[in-house]
Formats: sequence, structure tokens, C-alpha cells
Amino acid sequence: MAENSLIHNSDAGIERLLEIMRRLRDPQIGCPWDIEQDFASIAPYTIEEAYEVADAIEREAYDELKGELGDLLFQSVFHAQMAEEAGHFTFQDVVRTMSDKMVARHPHVFGEESRDKSAEQQVQDWETIKAAERAGKAQKGALDGVAANLPALLRAHKLQKRAARVGFDWPDASHVLAKITEEAAELEEARDQMDADALEDEFGDLLFVIVNLGRHLGIEPEAALRRTNAKFTRRFGQVEARLAERGRTPSESTLEEMDALWDAVKTEEHRANGKLSPAVATPARSEA
Repeated sequence: MAENSLIHNSDAGIERLLEIMRRLRDPQIGCPWDIEQDFASIAPYTIEEAYEVADAIEREAYDELKGELGDLLFQSVFHAQMAEEAGHFTFQDVVRTMSDKMVARHPHVFGEESRDKSAEQQVQDWETIKAAERAGKAQKGALDGVAANLPALLRAHKLQKRAARVGFDWPDASHVLAKITEEAAELEEARDQMDADALEDEFGDLLFVIVNLGRHLGIEPEAALRRTNAKFTRRFGQVEARLAERGRTPSESTLEEMDALWDAVKTEEHRANGKLSPAVATPARSEA
């Protein structure tokens, strides 16, 4: 019979969680599902938990955030346990590596450097340190080390930031806006030619430039799109509710009716937020 005192000690902190993970993966007495998992099978759950943390933060659901952070921590523990079993590293190695990295990257806090500099200068110093770290890993190119499996919008943002650090960037947002017009024209041309590959290529180019515009405006694209997704979901829910009051579903309505309800919902939101009510358009053809 396994010793359970640590498992049931609610004050044991991280050591309790590590022991729970070890027990779950025990080939003799563990959970069959946990035992069968590997890095690749767990990775999607890790990504999902990170997004759930971001969602709780965005909604300011701090009671939920505690649980979501715990779920994300458990993902790290899960990966570390599998790594230890395979002889790669331990959880303590993970902690040590991160602690060493943070100390090395903050000499103005933990070392001899002065803290008397701007946040912008500190960011530049941070990037200098990270560049030296990449050089030590034989990552010579400016774009080396940007994870290939990041969400596409986030990876585009990071790639553009890396390129900008070495001077490959437009001087201001007006140049990006001009490029958006150019890319939109190329997308329209590809559509007219009915070339599926070219259409996807040009659509990707347009998205990439829009991400660049967001970067110049100080907007993180994933956060902006999540916000718009939430807005669209909220407003369309109101449209559905108002149709239900009329005894109909969206499929039983018309586009014109749903447009009118959408406009009404949007106008009410603007009024409630103290905004003027601008001219509105069909969400499927313009903004949400």
C-alpha cells in the first residue's frame, strides 16, 4: 500500500503536487490514462490551459484564475515528470533553469547594474541579453528560436518584432497602411483569377501586414481578435434573443432583419458606453 500522508497534506505545497503526479504515472498503481500519455499527447492540453488562463484574466474572473493557473502549473509538472522518467531532466531542473535565467536577465535587480534607466532601455538591454543567449545556442539568424507551432497571429507578431530589431521595418504606420491597400488589391486580383493557391497566399500576406499594423499601433493581435470574437459573440447572442422574442430563430429570419437587430444592439452598446452611435454596417461585410 502506497504511503498517502503527503498526498493528503493540503499544506505540503509543490511537493504534494509532484508526488500526486508521480503516483498518477506509477506503472503499477497509477492511472491508466496518465500512464499512456507522452509529450505530444499532452501538448494540446498545455496550450488549451494557457488560453484558459488568458480568458480568465480577460474576463477578470479572478476566482477562476486561481484554478486555471493551477491547471497550467499541473501541465508543467506533467511534462517534467515524463522528462524525469525518460532521463532528460527533473522538475527541480526546470525551476533552477528559470531562476538562473531571471537572475541573469535582470542584472539591474539582482546584480551591479543601476536601475536608473527607462523601461525602454531595460527592454533593449533584455533583448541584448536574449540575443547573447541565442548566440550561445547556435541560433545565428534574427528569426531563429521563434517557435514554429505558436498560433499564427502570435508568431507573425514575434517574427516582425525580431526583424524590426535589426532594422527591417517600416518607419511608421502610414507605410503599413499603404501596404495593406496594395495587398488587398493583390488579393482581389487573385480572386478574379480563381487561383486557389494564389488566393490563400495573398490572403496570408494581407493578414501578415495587418498584424504589422497592430504592432506599429501597439496592439497585440491575438488579444485584439479575442476581444472582437467576444464582442461578436455577445452581440449575436442579443440578436438571437430578440429574434426569439418574435418567435423565430436566425435560420427563420432574413439577413435584413438580423442586420437591423444587429445595428440596434450595437447602438445600444455605444450609448451605454457613452459613445456616439456611428453608422453601422452588416457585420459579415465589415466590423463586428
